[in-house]
Amino acid sequence: MSALFTPLALRGVTVPNRIALAPMCQYSAGPDGLPTDWHRVHLGARAVGGAGLVLSEATAVVPEGRITPQDVGLWSGAHVDAWRPVTAFVAGQGAVPAVQLAHAGFKASTYRPWAAERGGVPDAEGGWTPVGPGGDPFVPDYRTPAALDEAGIARVVDAFAAAAGRALDAGFAAVEIHAAHGYLLHEFLSPLTNRRTDGYGGDRAGRMRLTLEVARAVRATVGEAVPVLTRISATDWTDGGWTVEDSVVLAGELAAAGVDLVDASSGGASARASVPVGPGYQVPLAARIRRDAGVPTGAVGLIVEPEQAERIVADGEADLVLLGRELLRDPYWPRRAAAKLGATPAWPDQYARAF
Repeated sequence: MSALFTPLALRGVTVPNRIALAPMCQYSAGPDGLPTDWHRVHLGARAVGGAGLVLSEATAVVPEGRITPQDVGLWSGAHVDAWRPVTAFVAGQGAVPAVQLAHAGFKASTYRPWAAERGGVPDAEGGWTPVGPGGDPFVPDYRTPAALDEAGIARVVDAFAAAAGRALDAGFAAVEIHAAHGYLLHEFLSPLTNRRTDGYGGDRAGRMRLTLEVARAVRATVGEAVPVLTRISATDWTDGGWTVEDSVVLAGELAAAGVDLVDASSGGASARASVPVGPGYQVPLAARIRRDAGVPTGAVGLIVEPEQAERIVADGEADLVLLGRELLRDPYWPRRAAAKLGATPAWPDQYARAF
């Protein structure tokens, strides 16, 4: 029996297989961060294609938490109504709809990748002043952030919790907290970007404080039956940064706060990082955290072949594989993988004549 196609129980939710669509920004929101038909088709196609867990892109908990003005959000009742058709379709295909809740921190108010312009979006073009742990921009052409005071930090925690509640109203069955890739929570975690001397900085415990407060607030909001995942950057890939040893400690603390699975990505806090990109290059990070912290993990990063994904799960390196670019190239990768690995590819009735 294929390990990749065994169900994964996370609290009150059973994911039908170990394949997840990784969160990938589409930069295609409607006015005020509302999801559109693009999101329904994009996420729905991966559910039809057989992914067991379908994660939305980074979904901002407040307007100023968007990476670009074209990012989706979940900060109002209008967003709840707009997400409902998307989650209903994904769930109707047998997949588990999940949302990644995010705040971009000092990486906010930038142009989307295919824009002719680069750097920070000015107010006159719909931009805003971002926030962060301090007052330094990520890179010189990004906007200068306002440093969060403790009242501002408390509002961030409340915003994550409120968005988690809206996620359930919108039909999402699981929630992921985005604490990776140089966005706000990761900015507080990494010594490269957090130079505070108050209770939210300094040593590792202080730098972990915001992420753990968010995790506890989200868990309290969604109750005991809903899975909570957290995406972290398991290493900054540069001297003086966050390390995989730090991630092992953080993973244990996250589990104690009610997090069920750590989604182990990496990088993003430093533009000078040297990342050893290659097939499965982040899998060892997930394996280390799973082994040393005793916490379920998800592996991500250039996982492209069915046999590769099968080995990751079968060998106990991770409990879940998250596919990004490969699922952009081929929404039906999970069903092809099932056939290749000897599992039963349960195609939708509408497509049965092709097989």
